[in-house]
Amino acid sequence: MALSDLLYPDNPRRKQELINLHQELLDCMSANFRATNELAGVLNEHLGCTITPIEMRESSTVKENCEIIIQVMSEIQHQVQKIDSDMKEKLEPVLYQKLYDIKEPELEKIAIAQRVFSIILGEATSTAAMVAIKLLGSSFLTLTVSKLIGLLAAIGASVLGGVSITIIGLGLEMILHAILGAVERSQLLTAVRSYEKHLSEFKAASEKYQRAIHEVTSLVRQQVQ
Repeated sequence: MALSDLLYPDNPRRKQELINLHQELLDCMSANFRATNELAGVLNEHLGCTITPIEMRESSTVKENCEIIIQVMSEIQHQVQKIDSDMKEKLEPVLYQKLYDIKEPELEKIAIAQRVFSIILGEATSTAAMVAIKLLGSSFLTLTVSKLIGLLAAIGASVLGGVSITIIGLGLEMILHAILGAVERSQLLTAVRSYEKHLSEFKAASEKYQRAIHEVTSLVRQQVQ
């Protein structure tokens, strides 16, 4: 038994809590990587984007992996903003406003968007136009991405941000040494509470993000069948 365990009998339970929370975070991040790649693939295939797929790096820290996904999420945001700018530039103001009019039939919006993409891409399918309309009209997705980027940045800056994602298999004392250096009860309590708060918010935002992407990609699959 480690000296810290003799001094603070509840430390073993706190240690296991940290490990469980860390694993939950990694599982959640892994799902976000997959969802982000799925959306990037749709943008690349149908809207002429060139977003590079990403993967979690097992030799890197939590913070470094957060930065990887933040970079691609920011690129997706940039591409959606570019689509909006292209629409605004190439459409008459009345038609552009129709894209954001909730009373306007979606088929009409898709027809308008397809006209623009035919100019930009030389040729455009109704699927490309539909994806564009869904992304432009989904403030839910836009707000969720912004929220998730902020949470990822907070997690990366937290006390566990510097821990390698592979450290799970290295044993309790190694994990705690990497996280806290010297193990003290007060530090463990602070780390657990901070991590619980970050993870609770992160999981909720991640689920919304993944649902929003699934909605877009499911529609794409239906269109191409």
